[in-house]
Amino acid sequence: MAAALTASTLLAEHRPTLDQALEAIRTRAYWSPHPEHPKAYGEEHGSLDAAAGRAAFDALLGTRLDLGQPGTDDWVGGEVSPYGIGLGVSYPHPDLDVLLPAMRAGQRAWRDAGPEQRALVCLEILKRISARTHEFALAVMHTSGQAFLMAFQAGGPHAQDRGLEAVAYAYAEQVRTPEAAEWTKPQGKRDPLRLTKRFTPVPRGIGLVIGCNTFPTWNGYPGLFASLATGNAVLVKPHPRAVLPLALTVRTAREVLTEAGFDPNLVALAAERPGEGIAKTLATRPEIRIIDYTGSTGFGDWLETHARQAQVFTEKAGVNTVVVESTDDYRGMLANLAFSLSLYSGQMCTTPQNLLIPRDGIRTDQGPKSYDEVVADLARAVDALLGDDARANALLGAIVNPDVKARLEAAAGLGEVALASRAVTHPDFPGATVRTPVIVKLDGTKPDDRAACLSECFGPVSFAVAVDSAADALELLRRSVREKGAMTVGAYTTDAEVERAVEEVCLEEAAQLSLNLTGGVYVNQTAAFSDFHGSGGNPAANATLTDAAFVASRFRMIEVRREA
Repeated sequence: MAAALTASTLLAEHRPTLDQALEAIRTRAYWSPHPEHPKAYGEEHGSLDAAAGRAAFDALLGTRLDLGQPGTDDWVGGEVSPYGIGLGVSYPHPDLDVLLPAMRAGQRAWRDAGPEQRALVCLEILKRISARTHEFALAVMHTSGQAFLMAFQAGGPHAQDRGLEAVAYAYAEQVRTPEAAEWTKPQGKRDPLRLTKRFTPVPRGIGLVIGCNTFPTWNGYPGLFASLATGNAVLVKPHPRAVLPLALTVRTAREVLTEAGFDPNLVALAAERPGEGIAKTLATRPEIRIIDYTGSTGFGDWLETHARQAQVFTEKAGVNTVVVESTDDYRGMLANLAFSLSLYSGQMCTTPQNLLIPRDGIRTDQGPKSYDEVVADLARAVDALLGDDARANALLGAIVNPDVKARLEAAAGLGEVALASRAVTHPDFPGATVRTPVIVKLDGTKPDDRAACLSECFGPVSFAVAVDSAADALELLRRSVREKGAMTVGAYTTDAEVERAVEEVCLEEAAQLSLNLTGGVYVNQTAAFSDFHGSGGNPAANATLTDAAFVASRFRMIEVRREA
């Protein structure tokens, strides 16, 4: 496409969407411009349908994805789908001493374009990504191991929503200060002092997005678009097992920037050789002034300690907990928890790990239930949900890497197994490793058991922890959030005092809380424009997706004043 994107065409097409996004983050009501259903995409909608998306994805396999960026000194790749197929795509490897100066060269024009123009260009990038959602979904599926529908929704419209949300917050914060002001200070009998003042949001420098394996677009887009919309160039360093979705994103961004008259090198890719560890090198380069990272606590802590020249935003790991004290919908609670434990084989940063259940049992609408009954009923609910292999494959997806499989297999040795994990055969991908969750009983009063439940065990592993009382559950909840962090907390209770106490713990320890979910909303899901993902207030993450703090320090307001 050679046609230029003019300021007027971008304004006419995307300003209404930006205004709706600004209204959505103000009201926190439901809104999304990106359809969730695969059938909503097709030629009549100006996008790729399922067949065209499949053809576009297949055409990528075994090819060299040349982005046309400067400083390419090698071609790297090697992604193997968790479903057992090699992708065979190769990507440009950067000579950083060439690429980083080239990225900085375009920042002045991008800065001078102003907040609105930058936001509208970002929305055009998102529009073009949305049009290729079927292609992106397959790229996410075959790098993350998500089942197709989840890859389509979480890797497509939900990720695009999160990117748009970041653009809206970025725009709102930049225009909070007026572009110009006339300043007059009375001087009594003397002439007043008069100044004219201009205020310009200026970027910090180059933003670095360090991608994750499990949700490359969902977790990558907020930082990418927040930095780009605030005037910064952005270098995307994907996880080596999940390069393709972010490489396609970079390609789209570069095309749009070129058509809009900006330097395409404002967005670039940094793929790495096996074992190279380029993220550490990049993170401490003086040109890198913003870092967005999703991944392990160890490397997140390293970034926060060593990348001193940069503003670092991290989403790390935590121990997510659900307190089960009582319920007036026992069947609904079990079904909701079973789905939450099973979705994407528990490979979500928001999946519950610890279920804290009083050892004397709980009150329910079906009468009292002992601890053993609750755990056994939950195990049966998971079995019923995943009993059909076709349904199980659609919910579980594939195990993303050998480390998750190893943790799953080791978990059975930590306590009494209430629900054993089983292997599921995928009819289309016999090479996929698909496993159902394991539920292990632990005693919250035993030191070894408590140590186990206070350690993150990422993957399809959950612990049913027997506690002495609701008060003990809250004490363990508080300790785990304070020491290990939590992206999510859930609670089931019909007792108003217990509900207030759980809420108080989460307010004091800065953890996002979901109460008494028994329907089609789950503790491990968050909605853009309304829900906050992470709090930035406990060890699991130092930032929130998305709030004003996530965007405000990506730019600085510079003032030029003159005598009137």
